[in-house]
Amino acid sequence: MNNATATGPKVRVDIRNVSLAFGATQVLRDISLTVEPGEFFALLGPSGCGKSTLLRLIAGFNQAQSGTVTIDGADITSIPPWRRDIGMVFQNYALWPHMTVAQNVAFGLEERKLPRADIARRTAAALELVGLADYGARRPNQLSGGQQQRVAVARTIAIEPKVLLLDEPLSNLDAKLRVHMRTELLALQRKLGITTIFVTHDQEEALSISDRVAVLDRGVIQQVGTPMELFDRPYNRFIASFVGTINLLRGTAQKSAGGVTFESPLIGKVSLATDSPMSGDAEIAFRPHTLSLAAPDSVGATDRIWVTGNVAHREFLGEFVRYRIDAQGTDIVADQPHFGGNVEFVPGSQVRVGISPAQVRLLPA
Repeated sequence: MNNATATGPKVRVDIRNVSLAFGATQVLRDISLTVEPGEFFALLGPSGCGKSTLLRLIAGFNQAQSGTVTIDGADITSIPPWRRDIGMVFQNYALWPHMTVAQNVAFGLEERKLPRADIARRTAAALELVGLADYGARRPNQLSGGQQQRVAVARTIAIEPKVLLLDEPLSNLDAKLRVHMRTELLALQRKLGITTIFVTHDQEEALSISDRVAVLDRGVIQQVGTPMELFDRPYNRFIASFVGTINLLRGTAQKSAGGVTFESPLIGKVSLATDSPMSGDAEIAFRPHTLSLAAPDSVGATDRIWVTGNVAHREFLGEFVRYRIDAQGTDIVADQPHFGGNVEFVPGSQVRVGISPAQVRLLPA
């Protein structure tokens, strides 16, 4: 690759007020977001939320009814895909089965009618970069799924695009290989310094390798933030439920000195340190791993809210045990680290659940 690509280019992608409908079906609704130069940015959401449609719109394969897309300040909204200087890796890799690996990688360069020497040099450099320097003479059907994915990436970076788009590129791989390949993808992106937008429905995938994530639902961006921000400070019930596992408890909130007072039949009235102006119907959200479990006759930590329930189900997940607890009709999920000799609670037994107010997030109902 040339020096510009090895150290960049690092460009900004701006999407402003983009809306798109297919007939009467509104797919994207007034989408605005900015991807910073050199950022590894994920579009995350359930199937049908509009994330792949948005990615294809950035690439130029979809056209919005309103709004603009700019790259490094240049408006590309009306520019055809082949003139946008964007590279895209598709979910199925889209490799030509009758071509060798080297021919697949060289295809985009040949379409651009570059000199043969440049094509050979850039093809070799791209294959070297993805660790397939010795695989140029093979056919795609002679490669593993992970190797085919690397060929698709090599073909895309060989054209030295300003922006790299990845449409669920790991979904066809088995679980163990996905973990390995996402690490490789991030390492390659860091080496290139290229602005990258990555579509996935897998929360773990998005949270583990992205600088920031935009979560979509029904064509609307629900929240944009770092993985930790989304996990620790979700804006609403959808984010809290979609990003990780969550417990939700409905009640009422009232502004008070130093924060908010939240009240529900299960936990009574508690004070939460928050600057939220929320009042009226509300919910609190808390993660399973933040909970403490204790025997019914034990004395729990005084900085926690304790409720009593019965273990409805226990699931051993290796590193931790997941309990489902019926607390006066409220279902609570609690994760406890597993290690040799630790106390376990059997289904049907009574248990106390300790909720830390510091780990509670107040949400609109």
